[in-house]
Amino acid sequence: MRETLRVKFISSLEKCFLDEKFEDKPELKHISMLRNEHLSVQLAMYESDPAVYTKLVSKVKVVSELADCVTLRNVEQINVAMPVAKGCGDDNYLRNKQPGLYPDLLTPLRYEGCALIALYDLRALWVDVRPDGRYGAGVYPITVEFYNEAGTELYASATLEVEIIGADLPAQSLTYSQWFYADCLASYYDAEVFSERHWKIIENFIKAAVDGGINMILTPVFTVPLDTKVGGERPTCQLVDVFVNNGKYSFAFDKLDRWINLLLKYKIKVIEISHLFTQWGAAHAPKIMATVDGEYKKIFGWETDAHGEEYGAFLEEFLTALLAFLKAKGVDQMCYYHISDEPHLDHLDNYLAAKKKIEKVLEGYTILDALSDFEFYKTGAVMCPVPGNNSLDPFLEAGVPNLWTYYCCSQSDQVSNRFVAMPSARNRIMGVQMYKHNIVGFLQWGFNFYYNRFSDCLVNPYQDASGDFFVPAGDAFSVYPKADGTALDTIHYLVFKHGLEDMRALQLCESLYGRDYVIDLIEEDLDEKITFKRYPKDAEYLLDLRERVNAAIKAKL
Repeated sequence: MRETLRVKFISSLEKCFLDEKFEDKPELKHISMLRNEHLSVQLAMYESDPAVYTKLVSKVKVVSELADCVTLRNVEQINVAMPVAKGCGDDNYLRNKQPGLYPDLLTPLRYEGCALIALYDLRALWVDVRPDGRYGAGVYPITVEFYNEAGTELYASATLEVEIIGADLPAQSLTYSQWFYADCLASYYDAEVFSERHWKIIENFIKAAVDGGINMILTPVFTVPLDTKVGGERPTCQLVDVFVNNGKYSFAFDKLDRWINLLLKYKIKVIEISHLFTQWGAAHAPKIMATVDGEYKKIFGWETDAHGEEYGAFLEEFLTALLAFLKAKGVDQMCYYHISDEPHLDHLDNYLAAKKKIEKVLEGYTILDALSDFEFYKTGAVMCPVPGNNSLDPFLEAGVPNLWTYYCCSQSDQVSNRFVAMPSARNRIMGVQMYKHNIVGFLQWGFNFYYNRFSDCLVNPYQDASGDFFVPAGDAFSVYPKADGTALDTIHYLVFKHGLEDMRALQLCESLYGRDYVIDLIEEDLDEKITFKRYPKDAEYLLDLRERVNAAIKAKL
């Protein structure tokens, strides 16, 4: 055994910065889970032998009945240029050094299952346990052993008891979208848009999205009019082919058909049709390309008055044809629509004019938009508002039915978010909050946004997780693009997924005991009721809550 190598299990809610102390991380010895849950914990590692030049190479072995469903990954430090915007935030951040290294990226073990343990630095391995319902109830010790590179000398080991409760999480009821950008994938991988290579990459990232709980995918019928400066353009990424011959429109849905088939393959719940008007005001049309009498060119964009007769006539024809295609495919009721993202009260006239152009054709279908202005909502303009979680109070007090919420870079004070500089408990608590307040949908704008602020250029996410000083790290993307066209997870992505699993566990507990019992369980011994701005800040609360919920479920089996 190497007396200088120290390892122990810690919870997934800890973050191991390089300059922190091993002994300051609370050891985790026992944890419970449901049969089909995705459990994550970590192994903290510290090597103090001065004879080690830079890193100790250690072969890692999992010893357990659950070994075939345990995966180990490296927790990598990422470059953070902006942990929080200047002048924003509160005192519930881990640190806000600018720039700095923050633990977040998860990568496969290198060198044939070996861990690299840095001298005098606190490091961690991410441990996923995914039984997928294949194991019965019981306590299963998981031991991780560290050997020399040859696998002949045991360096150190750590053991965690995992109790599997003999019940399954119910299906996820929350509708969850993180905006999916096919254009960013084409740009990053230098792949021709909708080439076979691009389609394969898209599928890989959809698979990663679904694995994180996302069940609603932004679908670019036209190039998405998001995060684009006035007069600027994102790369053309348009699923619907438009033709204009002798002044008459026609449409081809072959690529959209392939896209939808991909969504159905991965059991996506909602097809999120991209916005039909520009962001921040609904004043213009998205970029729309067409083949006009044999010439491929742009027919609508920033130069288009969105409320003029020409675009209105186009929209009516397009939506009529789109609905006919979707009905024939049997998926029209799966589709949600957007008018314009984040309108404000001074955009009301534009928004109402835009809504008037489409509401007759889309009567009976869900139209939703990010909207935090309650006065705007009271006008009746927005059928399904999606307020920021810092603006929910008036919507909750008014009893708005089937309420959604979102967060982005603006939600940096008091409320939950997934910024890398925040404690993971502040990320995961969102599941408890959404359960208590009956939130039915959640939206976050950046699953894989690899551009800068106005989509002027590509940003290398490995060099800067803040989008060229655009947003706090953790906001613009939840997965990293791997060289082979697949996605790499992050801590902030998986911790939110565990919050969704908390939500499902609470729903299961409610089905057994009733809602009042579960609310009492959530707020037991708390000094104040849980709101979106007031909630326990410590990781221990969430860990203890899940143990109490799991114990209650176990008692009913």
